[in-house]
Amino acid sequence: MKQRLKRGLELVFVPFAAAFVFVEQVLIKYLNVAMAAFARLPLIARFEAWLESLPPWAAFMAFVCPSLLILPVKLSAVWFVLHGFYTTAILVVLAAKLVATALLARLYKILRPTLMTIPWYAAIDTCFFEWRDKAYAFVRSLPAWQKTSEIVQQLKQRLRSIVLSMR
Repeated sequence: MKQRLKRGLELVFVPFAAAFVFVEQVLIKYLNVAMAAFARLPLIARFEAWLESLPPWAAFMAFVCPSLLILPVKLSAVWFVLHGFYTTAILVVLAAKLVATALLARLYKILRPTLMTIPWYAAIDTCFFEWRDKAYAFVRSLPAWQKTSEIVQQLKQRLRSIVLSMR
């Protein structure tokens, strides 16, 4: 019975976990590239340099406060749903989530050295990333993930060969 329950939970959990890991990795990768390009603008570069000079408590506030900016967006999505604009609500939330993820990932990259000087923050950060790495390792060890990864690699190789043959 225990093995059946484990297999059942795995069948439910794996697709969601694999999709989450894949989307997060791809999203973070490309959003970081986009934000790094944006950060080359002189005004943004000066702002980032200023952020790097903040004391720990101010760096923490600079990191946390932008997370609150998504609340009005979520409320607007509720308004759209209440008025029957379901597609608009979904698009608003997805766009806001994309922008918020890009912004917070960039802020994290800039502010992390300062934030890690706060002992309780460093402990939480370390604990979270250890847990995340274990969860990712578990998902990557699953046969479904490995087979999917193999298929994706084969598709990439085929696309590469097609592109190279066109040149």
